[in-house]
Amino acid sequence: MTARGESLGVAFSDEDLMEFLGRAGLPDAEDLLDDPAWVKWRGGQAHFYGTG
Repeated sequence: MTARGESLGVAFSDEDLMEFLGRAGLPDAEDLLDDPAWVKWRGGQAHFYGTG
């Protein structure tokens, strides 16, 4: 995951993503996951992280 041009880590679930967004100063991250103005899903479907 990247926020403001800084790599914050790899998310393996929505919970991971919300944790990273919270650390980036967005406490209501769950409300932002489906808002394309805030979250851009790359390399696959939204909310699908793949397991291998």
